[in-house]
Amino acid sequence: MPRHLHLNAFLMTTGHHEASWRLPESDPFAHVSLDHYVRLARTAERGTFDSLFLADGPQLWSSLAQRPAGALEPLTLLTALATATEHIGLIATASTSYNSPYNLARKFASLDIISGGRAGWNIVTTAGREAARNFGLEHEPAHAERYARAGEFLDVALKLWDSWEDDAIVGDKAAGVWGDDAKIHPPRHKGRYFSVEGALNVPRSPQGYPLLVQAGSSEDGKEFASRYAEAVFTAQQTIEDARAFYADLKARTSAAGRDPGHIKVLPGIVPVIGATEAEALAKERELEDHIVHRHGVATLERLLQLPEGSLELDRQLPSDLPPESAVEGAKSRYTLVVELARRDRLTVRQLVGRLGGGRGHLTFAGTPEQVADAIETWFTQGAADGFNIMPPVLPSGLDAFVDHVVPVLRTRGLLRTEYGPRTTLRERYGLPRPANQHVQPVHA
Repeated sequence: MPRHLHLNAFLMTTGHHEASWRLPESDPFAHVSLDHYVRLARTAERGTFDSLFLADGPQLWSSLAQRPAGALEPLTLLTALATATEHIGLIATASTSYNSPYNLARKFASLDIISGGRAGWNIVTTAGREAARNFGLEHEPAHAERYARAGEFLDVALKLWDSWEDDAIVGDKAAGVWGDDAKIHPPRHKGRYFSVEGALNVPRSPQGYPLLVQAGSSEDGKEFASRYAEAVFTAQQTIEDARAFYADLKARTSAAGRDPGHIKVLPGIVPVIGATEAEALAKERELEDHIVHRHGVATLERLLQLPEGSLELDRQLPSDLPPESAVEGAKSRYTLVVELARRDRLTVRQLVGRLGGGRGHLTFAGTPEQVADAIETWFTQGAADGFNIMPPVLPSGLDAFVDHVVPVLRTRGLLRTEYGPRTTLRERYGLPRPANQHVQPVHA
């Protein structure tokens, strides 16, 4: 079979560009509109995307003055979208730092059942003091501690999803036997972070368990991904960096005893699309002109863990920033932003402009053919298995990608023209349904 791109639609309020809400076309209240998300989901499905994705965090993001803040709880929203779509995968972010394995495993199993096997979990460990304080902690746990907890969280969740064998439900009305208790396997887990005794109170779902997605690119993040992840969202600015990340992650996955083909790498791209290159660049400039720089500077100071007022718009970043090893927050994003600023010798004003579109993800302005060229180059030269599509403005940016870039990719044989007989999200990503750990494989 020919290798096809995996496309994920990363949906964020009025778009990924922080100034998107200021455009005349934008609805500043779209972030709490079910109709808005239904339209986007159906558009992505029309483009035969594998999946859509909702980011989330247990804290209020940014200043209310900067951009639409707050978000509908993603598992609730995705349950509604499951009833409004037929094919597209539904991926939600949920934190291992501020959830319990039992409740979260139950929620994702329920979404997988309701959607007919289309659920995915973007696993995050959640950086930031603001989130920690919402859960009674004065400081965020250390980076390594968060990943250690995440590893045990996943181990428990997998035990819970496997606590029902697939054929545990008998439904024998004549005998009066609804289910087979011998096919229920309580985890009885007692570990460093969690103690979970009983079986899940929902049957094993169509996929066995949801597609496991991860987005950290630090050393701890890559090690975690090599053990658990089946798709990885990553921010890469250059094809050289993307190829190095891709090769490293595939090698780590192989060293962990897994098939490297069973982990899909999807860098983010923010496509600004115009009928001509000049039109695309004009759209990009319009968005940058709407940035309120004081908001961008404040966000940058928080990311770099600098005191308020440390950065000056028309100067470069300070030369004495701490190394990544000293950072306990979002390590990989910290390094990406600092390296971008140093490599291109950007002033703070220029850096804020670069980050306004995708917070460190690759921004690309061009015609549909040029966007398709960039995607094809990364896909065919060992930098990506697909892309996390991050429209700068919604819904128009997703409309433009589906209406103008998708046909080019299909003509080149890089993207499916229809969904076909495969129905679950795992099948879309070319992954097998996981065997239940309590059932011995049957050999012919």
